[in-house]
Parts: sequence; C-alpha cells; structure tokens
Amino acid sequence: MSLFSQIKEDIAVVFDRDPAARSTFEVVTTYPGFHAILIHRLAHGLWRRGWKWLARFTSHMARWLTGIEIHPGATIGRRVFIDHGMGVVVGETAEIGDDCTLYHGVTLGGTSWNKGKRHPTLKPGVVVGAGAKILGPIIIGANARVGSNAVVVKDVPDGATAVGIPARILDSSAEQARKAQAEKLGFSAYAISADMNDPVVKAIHGLIDHSAHTDKRLDMILAHLQKLGAELPAGQDKPDDFDPNYLNKIVD
Repeated sequence: MSLFSQIKEDIAVVFDRDPAARSTFEVVTTYPGFHAILIHRLAHGLWRRGWKWLARFTSHMARWLTGIEIHPGATIGRRVFIDHGMGVVVGETAEIGDDCTLYHGVTLGGTSWNKGKRHPTLKPGVVVGAGAKILGPIIIGANARVGSNAVVVKDVPDGATAVGIPARILDSSAEQARKAQAEKLGFSAYAISADMNDPVVKAIHGLIDHSAHTDKRLDMILAHLQKLGAELPAGQDKPDDFDPNYLNKIVD
C-alpha cells in the first residue's frame, strides 16, 4: 500500500469517528492524532532500517508537536485513530491492530525492565477510553472496549468490556439477569450498572443477586417436593406465589 493511500485512509477515518471534523484541510492542519500517526509511520520506517537515533529524534519532535508519545519501535496498523491525544503514551513493543481508537491520556506501557515483548497487543477494532492504562505483554481481544481510567493488567477476551481499577470484565448476561430481577422486585435498575464503584450500587447488586439465588433455591425445593408426591396448593407453583408456611404445614 502506497504512502499516499495510507494518508488518505488516515484522513478518512477521522471523518468516520469524529463528528466534529468538517473538512480535509481542518484535519490535516489541526488534528494532533493525525499528525502523530503520520510522523510515526516515518519514524517506524527509520527504526526498521536501523537508523535508531534518527527514529527516536523524529518521534521526540512528534511528541513536542502533538503531546502524543509513540516509540518508533511500536507497530501500528491501518485506520488507527487517536482522538484529542494529549498524554497518550505507546511503548516500544506495543502492537495496535487495524481500526483501533485511542482517546487522550491512554498508556500502553510495560510492567518490567526486561528486554523483549513487554507492552500490550491490541487486536483490530479495540476502543480504549480516556485515561485508561493497559500494562504488560497482554492481549486485548478484537472489538474489545476498555473503559475510561481503567487499569488493565490481564488479557481481555474478544468483544468484552473491561472497566475499573484493577479492570474486570463486565458480564452482560449477569447484568441482564440483575435488571430482570430488579424489575420483578418492583423498582427500576436504571443507571445501576456494574461499571460503577459506588459501594451503595455494589450493595444493591448483592441484594439483587441474593434474591435471584433465593428464587432458584425455591424452584429446586418445589421441584423436589413435587417429585416426592407433595401436592402444592393451587396457585403456588412458582416462588412468587409460594407460601413460606407451606413447609411447616407439610411437617405438621
């Protein structure tokens, strides 16, 4: 792929991911993320040809111009977009796949001083929120999402969302179950999500999970009673309708 074609792609991706972009001239002259990627391609070419000092000096000038620090040894794919970009740091052995997006303050850093692979690998389509830190030779799966200010030190599966400090993987099925249980208990779980660190939110999640677990146990108890031949009173064939005194009646 020619350099001119790459530059056209880098410009087009800005329009795809930033609704504030109005013209090609504006992108070429005022977008630091575009400048950083463009200069990195030059610095990376120099690095691969063995002109290490010149490559480092070129990336140093890019940092001075854009506020984005990308080591010339880092590998960056096609259609990568750095939005705003101030404070972004990308380490020497980092690999960023095609169609990734990084917001300001992102760090792709290492956790040791050992030589060799020590920085993250981002598979295609990854989006990393503002201020997130991805540390170590870990892999962020294709189309994964990393929430703002998250600190990621373990692999993230394809399509998953990682949030928090340290980052944890959101379980969308668990979230759906909590929402359904909350509605059953008579209140809306709007704005209550697992990516919040509020202790009250965590306590509510615990109560909802406990309620769901209790319902499952009641289902099991009723199923076993029916297998033993116990006849349940009419209208009490599910936990919502179950009379807690019914077990006492059976024992009596």
